[in-house]
Amino acid sequence: MIVYSGLIMSDVETEETMNELEKRLSQRVTSVPPSGIRRFFEIAASMKEVITLGIGEPDFASPDAVIQGAIRSLHEGKTGYTSNAGIAPLREAIAEDLNRRYNVTYDPGSEILVTVGVSEAVQLAMLALIDPGDEILIPEPCFVSYGPASVFAGGVVKYVPTSVENDFQVTAADIESRITDKTKLLFLAYPSNPTGAVLRREVLEEIAEVVVKHDLLVLSDEIYDRLIYGNAYERGHTCLPSIEALRDRTILLGGFSKAYAMTGWRVGYVCAPKPIYDALYKLHQYIIMSAPTAGQWGALAGIKEAQDDVERMRQAYDTRRRVIVDGFRAAGMPTFEPEGAFYCFPDITSTGLSSEEFAQELLQSQHVAVVPGDAFGPSGAGFVRCSYANSMENIQEAVRRITLFAEQRKIDLQS
Repeated sequence: MIVYSGLIMSDVETEETMNELEKRLSQRVTSVPPSGIRRFFEIAASMKEVITLGIGEPDFASPDAVIQGAIRSLHEGKTGYTSNAGIAPLREAIAEDLNRRYNVTYDPGSEILVTVGVSEAVQLAMLALIDPGDEILIPEPCFVSYGPASVFAGGVVKYVPTSVENDFQVTAADIESRITDKTKLLFLAYPSNPTGAVLRREVLEEIAEVVVKHDLLVLSDEIYDRLIYGNAYERGHTCLPSIEALRDRTILLGGFSKAYAMTGWRVGYVCAPKPIYDALYKLHQYIIMSAPTAGQWGALAGIKEAQDDVERMRQAYDTRRRVIVDGFRAAGMPTFEPEGAFYCFPDITSTGLSSEEFAQELLQSQHVAVVPGDAFGPSGAGFVRCSYANSMENIQEAVRRITLFAEQRKIDLQS
């Protein structure tokens, strides 16, 4: 028995009450499953000596310049709300940064909004652009929150599969084949979480022609734009609105969580043409008020003073990337060459296990946590996502344990 609202209720009565309450939940919420990422890490948290290669969070502390910038703001008494749009110096710095790196121009007073991470920016964009029944095209595998954010806004998600044979790059033909008269928005997120794929400029230019032809809008999540490696680093990241035909059709999302190791500060931004910005601003006013004040001042200090730290962390991720990718390949698991973000996406079918089985058995037998690839969409089946935003020591030990696991699986398959 338990006490519920002052009454002692039996377990049967309690279950009936809970069932009745569940029936009152909105279909928008009940139709969306829980995150496929978190489940394994709740299990891992209850175990000892687990190496986690799953959470997409830098293992670095935020740069000292960021911390000191926030501390200064607190000592100066900047502890109240900011402007709804965010502090003007930060918006100006974001505009200068985008112009310097990508030759993309946004008015900090009417086209840049500071948000509570990119997560808020995604939801604001969906709510501002999508009416019930509108279709959103999302290439997959993709980050787990994109589809639910679309559903919460009343949209209909149409996933566009990608494949390792095509370097997990979505093509213009893939997109055009799924456009209907209800398609309103294309959601691109490159560098990609979970695959590490980076879209080449020539591919984006072909996609731009399709977008213009069918009069679509584009939502571009570029949170990992600073974290690119190898050939992609030599080419340079292509910021979507730098393609002229897409400038006034694109809602650009960015932030400080990944490249600046500021996940807990919750500072992101969205850039958009003024009519769309005005709608985003209105939603932000009512839902959030303003992003965290100290976080904004910390982010401003990051842009101005922590560029060397950003590059130092990028180089460290690149070194770790080589170790984990080469480790999976040596263990007999073909691994796509990730050019961005901090994830690798090995093919684990040689073990004879599904993605879910691999993740479960690896966690139980070797205490290494990874995420099943199909948590990010059907195209992820047969893969797992592994983050190399972890110490080199942990990555080397994880590779050793994964190699032992793969060797045992070969023995099991032969017996």
